[in-house]
Amino acid sequence: MNINCKGKLIDLSTPKVMGILNVTPDSFFDGGKYNNETAILNQVETMLSHGATFIDIGGYSSRPNADDVSETEELNRVIPIIELILKDFPETLISIDTFRSHVAKKSIEAGAALINDISAGKLDNNMLTTVGKLAVPYIMMHMRGTPKTMQEHTQYNDLTKEIISYFADRIAEAHKAKINDLIIDPGFGFAKTTEQNFELLNTLELLQLIDQPILAGVSRKSMIYKTLNSTSENALNGTTALHMVALQKGAKILRVHDVKEASECITLYNQLQSN
Repeated sequence: MNINCKGKLIDLSTPKVMGILNVTPDSFFDGGKYNNETAILNQVETMLSHGATFIDIGGYSSRPNADDVSETEELNRVIPIIELILKDFPETLISIDTFRSHVAKKSIEAGAALINDISAGKLDNNMLTTVGKLAVPYIMMHMRGTPKTMQEHTQYNDLTKEIISYFADRIAEAHKAKINDLIIDPGFGFAKTTEQNFELLNTLELLQLIDQPILAGVSRKSMIYKTLNSTSENALNGTTALHMVALQKGAKILRVHDVKEASECITLYNQLQSN
């Protein structure tokens, strides 16, 4: 279960951590926190030293009801950050979190290693062909609608079955576009209620039928803090609890705000598996 990132083979048979670096002013947890070069580089250094394999950079907040951001603004947010990080930490494997093919292309040209698309190519008709030409790994997520409208689309007959069917269709399209390395993200919190998020986590092992590495993104999300009657700031313990469940059900990448704790969770999981 290897993916090729800039000529480097990453073995996903052992779970890996993807650290989140939001450069948007309105992200739900750390919006506006990393808005100068020193803060950004310190955070990247911390995440790498704590065991992050990937750093995920996003310039467009995908939280529910997020404001639209122009393509120019998104590019202005992410390209200088990619260049800044690679200047100081040239070996970093950067994932660009975007649903726009032009932003994806420019980011890969600036040195990013993989593309993380919340829409699985559905919000930009050029995305899949662009990824195929760039020959980079592609993370495709399950969502309905857009970040602004997704919470109006939470009606399912059989949630997990419909997600598997969605990925079967998107993977077939990706293969037509000659995309080799695929990762699937079931999209916790995207067009799903709190109850549906737990149903999805509870049946996550069924997604292994698709035979692609699974990325789980539950870090500090409302499914945790609403259930605990808390806040995203106080959701780290709940996040770690659900990370262990995700690992036991087959997740190969944890996309997280708190790399140290996620890395520790994986170390303990690996120890459990080896006995």
